[in-house]
Amino acid sequence: MQNKVVILGGGESGAGAAILAKSKGLDVFLSDKGQLNQKYSDILIAENIPFEQGQHTDEKILDSHLVVKSPGIPDTVPLILALKAKGIPVISEIEFASRYTDAQLIAITGSNGKTTTTLLTYHILKNAGLNVGLAGNIGESFAWQVAEKKFDYYVLEISSFQLDNIIEFRPHISVLLNITPDHLDRYGYSFQNYINSKFNIVRNQKQNDHLIYFEDSEVISEEFEKRNILPHQWGISLEEKLESGSYLNGGKLFSQINGKTFEQDFDKLPIKGPHNAINAMAAISVAQLVGINSAEISEGLLSFSNAPHRLEEVEVINGVTYVNDSKATNVDSVFYALGSFNQPVILIAGGVDKGNDYGQIEELVRNKVKGLIVLGKSFEKLQDYFSGKVPQIYTTQDVQDAVNKGQEWGVPGDIVLLSPACASFDLFKNYEDRGDKFKAAVRNLISQ
Repeated sequence: MQNKVVILGGGESGAGAAILAKSKGLDVFLSDKGQLNQKYSDILIAENIPFEQGQHTDEKILDSHLVVKSPGIPDTVPLILALKAKGIPVISEIEFASRYTDAQLIAITGSNGKTTTTLLTYHILKNAGLNVGLAGNIGESFAWQVAEKKFDYYVLEISSFQLDNIIEFRPHISVLLNITPDHLDRYGYSFQNYINSKFNIVRNQKQNDHLIYFEDSEVISEEFEKRNILPHQWGISLEEKLESGSYLNGGKLFSQINGKTFEQDFDKLPIKGPHNAINAMAAISVAQLVGINSAEISEGLLSFSNAPHRLEEVEVINGVTYVNDSKATNVDSVFYALGSFNQPVILIAGGVDKGNDYGQIEELVRNKVKGLIVLGKSFEKLQDYFSGKVPQIYTTQDVQDAVNKGQEWGVPGDIVLLSPACASFDLFKNYEDRGDKFKAAVRNLISQ
């Protein structure tokens, strides 16, 4: 019997996959090249699941029948190549978990907006009384929940890294919000490779499944011309009135799905900006497809509270509004963030550049940004690109210094916006750490 399963990576998804494997009677071993978080090592010990940390024992891993790997491990590392050369399947946690649940899967991906859309969709479904779980690239491990809980639906935030290692994963409803250049360092600096990864979300869908997508995206439209897309398609548009699908018109969100019509004043919602109109329409479309009535959808939309670090208003100090958008780790996110404000913006950006093309935001920056503060160890690319395009540029490696400079430049009515367009790992643990430190620095201004 081929039951030897190795889990590579001992974070939330890895520990969850190990728990699920054990619950299914598989011979499981977990290996992490780094040091495990105490929480996970304690759980593995309590569950009597063998593991190693600080190394990979290649011979033990290469003796497995199946490998479930962390999405953070690229397919190009020697160990993964060796596994594939031996014909050992290497899959993601979402693939592994999906094999052991009969729940209806709602999978949401996109370069931007997937976290907000996932949280909003989950909130609407849960608020309407559905038995629904939240997992994927957010919250608790999908596999862990499959092992220990019983849900009728899962709303899953799915990254391209997770989609790279699926085989049979099939959502009943998939959502494709947008595809813009991101993580190109992971995809051989090929945008098409990244596009192919995102389109894996529909790979196993059938004609009785559903795809909700942003119709205004040229990239998605061009891919539709090349591909045979089987699931029923429901468009979302900010530009066109759609007879079937969802659109924004006259400040109202309209959605017409399977003969059901819904409308909502967008400006009454707690989320703002055109990107959040797209996110809201995606969530509304999902809710209609699973049979939630208009009153319950509206109630869910109005009672939603977004996650931190996504256009999160921190404080208004002396008439200047400080906004934390640390989750904006690519250029497209900054495009949407800048488009959400009509006031002058002092933009704090920078960090680990992932092959960014700043041309996408150049016009917005010229029109809206009165000052650019580059926060990061590598500042030359941003500084050079926007030199002469904004009235003033300041570089720093200290978040308090960045916030102080924003206060110095700001006048009543201005927005000081942390929207980095870059990863955070040069100065911070992650984007949450960057956002938390920004918020703390803003609040320090009050006590000065």
